Amino acid sequence: MSELDGMDRTIKKKVWTPKRIVSLVGGAAILFLIVYGLLTAGGGNTLRIDSSKLTISEAYLGEFLEFIPVTGSVMPLKTHYLDASQGGRVTRVFLEEGSIVEAGDSILELDNTDLHLDIMYREAQLFEQINNLRNTRLAMEQNSLNLRADLLEIDHQIANAQREYEQAVGLKEKDLISQNEFEQIEENHNYWTKKRELTLETQRQDSLLRAVQLEQLEASVDRMQANLAVVKQKLDDLIIKAPISGHLTSLDADIGESKARGERLGQIDVLDGFKVRAGVDEYYIARVAVGQTGEVKIAGDEYRLAIRKVYPEVRDGRFQVDLVFEGAEPESIRRGQSLQIKLALGDLSEALLVPRGGFYNSTGGHWIFVLSESGTMASRRDIRIGMYNPQVYEILEGLEPGEQVITSSYDNFENIEKLIFTDK
Repeated sequence: MSELDGMDRTIKKKVWTPKRIVSLVGGAAILFLIVYGLLTAGGGNTLRIDSSKLTISEAYLGEFLEFIPVTGSVMPLKTHYLDASQGGRVTRVFLEEGSIVEAGDSILELDNTDLHLDIMYREAQLFEQINNLRNTRLAMEQNSLNLRADLLEIDHQIANAQREYEQAVGLKEKDLISQNEFEQIEENHNYWTKKRELTLETQRQDSLLRAVQLEQLEASVDRMQANLAVVKQKLDDLIIKAPISGHLTSLDADIGESKARGERLGQIDVLDGFKVRAGVDEYYIARVAVGQTGEVKIAGDEYRLAIRKVYPEVRDGRFQVDLVFEGAEPESIRRGQSLQIKLALGDLSEALLVPRGGFYNSTGGHWIFVLSESGTMASRRDIRIGMYNPQVYEILEGLEPGEQVITSSYDNFENIEKLIFTDK
């Protein structure tokens, strides 16, 4: 074979060139995306999903009670606090914390030096005022004696002047006395008569003045005695006594410690009943009132409570309420025990209900996925939610009893219009 013949051989082209392989792979990828898009999207956004990954619940008619969970702490029904009505230094402690006390039992004793000095000063003032009262009375008695003596002397002078005047009148008729001498005797008689009248008026005015002065002094003495009695009562208050019988649950006092007036020293709990004090979010302050009820489960049994008192003060976003048991109290209840209470905010009524779930966080309660009658798919539907409690939502519009809905979270498909279940 010649060299020319060798050069005339036909060279076959390769079918699976790298370029063709790349083109085919790219085309297949594009085709896959198109097919996937057709399967997962339609006129609205559609998603295929396994229903076992969802929580499916049924809308049903049932009794609805709007309530909120609150945590309460068991407290004695009645508590009396021990406060220092007078400040002082603790000198004696008669009872220890935790003791059972009877009304009138001495618990501790305080000493107040300033109070003792105040009493001594007030006693000195009282004694001085009593002495003034006594001196005033003596002066009144002495003045009365002096006036009586003056009147006695005046009456004596009047008697003599009267006698001389009567004699002078007789002598005047017989013209046996001069006119000048007669006028002197008459003038002397008139003088003593007028002096008696003036002395009586002076005595009357002085008696009134002395009576007013005496009344004021007596009133002053009475006030000072009353004030002294009050101050002495403060000495009795230095001994802190139990106002009621009960359990001395706390006592904050050590010998030698100084206590200010009004300072809390301890408390006594009455052991004839308990109440529960709970904190409620301030959002509900306008919807919580005396008489509303709640339920609590203790040792497997349910008990009913009622609000007895609402404290309007809000602290850290919460306000306090006191609840008491309706009927018998649990035997196992103890002071300080924490209770989980379902506090009712309304009356029991029949409503269309849906169990609570994560869907609300994505929809705000405005829509929900509703399953078809066949159960193979679910479509988005608008609804309206009313009240709710920690267990269920009240459905006002958009659902019918018996319809199946998806109540689990919608975080992965909140923009989807329709769900198709791949396992149905």
